[in-house]
Amino acid sequence: MTRTTVSLNLSADSTVDLHLHTTFSDGIWTPEQLLDYLVQENFGLAAITDHDRVDTVSALQQHSLDRHLPLIAGVEMTTLWKDEMSGKDEMSGLDNMTDLLCYGFGPPPNILNDLAQDLLRCQRENTRKVFENLKQKGYKFPTEPDALNVLLEQPSPLQPHALVALLKRHGFGTGQPSAGRIVLEAGCAFATNDLAAVVEAAHQSGAVCLIAHPGHKDGFVTYDVQMLEKLRQSIPIDGLEVYHPKHTPVQTALYLEYASKHHLLISAGSDSHGPEKPPLKYKAELCQELLDRLGYQLDTKY
Repeated sequence: MTRTTVSLNLSADSTVDLHLHTTFSDGIWTPEQLLDYLVQENFGLAAITDHDRVDTVSALQQHSLDRHLPLIAGVEMTTLWKDEMSGKDEMSGLDNMTDLLCYGFGPPPNILNDLAQDLLRCQRENTRKVFENLKQKGYKFPTEPDALNVLLEQPSPLQPHALVALLKRHGFGTGQPSAGRIVLEAGCAFATNDLAAVVEAAHQSGAVCLIAHPGHKDGFVTYDVQMLEKLRQSIPIDGLEVYHPKHTPVQTALYLEYASKHHLLISAGSDSHGPEKPPLKYKAELCQELLDRLGYQLDTKY
């Protein structure tokens, strides 16, 4: 497993945030801005988990070394759980969407990065297809002759949203159908990997794999005990992100009890994408078994 090689003496009360995003995916923070904020706020440990970006771990860890801040190698992989128990989000067209937090992999080449790169290629191909379909349907963008290249330069998870914004800038989709509906009907889709394939690739790459924000709604599977049991019958996930801002107190208690009962790893993260919702200070002891697995020993007497 890969970790920054700065000296580390974490106490149980040290503050951590293990779910953060930068401009490498759909965040507003640049890596430098986010790491400077974490140092300024005296975080003891963090994980930057940009969507489907395994390839940036070396650059991120060099930035963290320069600032003497321990940083766990992390990524949030976009997946679908192909099971009939979960629902479908009518607006996105996605069913069974589950994000997976993978921690502790080494730098590429590895199988996890191969899956991530395939997803990024698929998203770019979809963006090209949708753009051409929009042109064929009569949507023109005369003031932005380089619109397609600008779209393709956007981080992968932002490209569908950028297509919507492009339409709106040119006066399309302000009524019915909406700009979002127009791009969906032109074939827009969020690229995903199969959940089971990602878990297998993560394990082969030396990582552990936890379900991100299992209580999230809005196109994601919202997990209850029955669904977690069904998932774990065939897919060996390592744990749950128990502590997340979108979880209600009831959900947090449910996931904590379930993880403790089944000896699953526990993670905690803010899902911060920018300064408007900054990182949260979770106590390291909440994630002790996860940190132990990743090689970070807590000094409970510190």
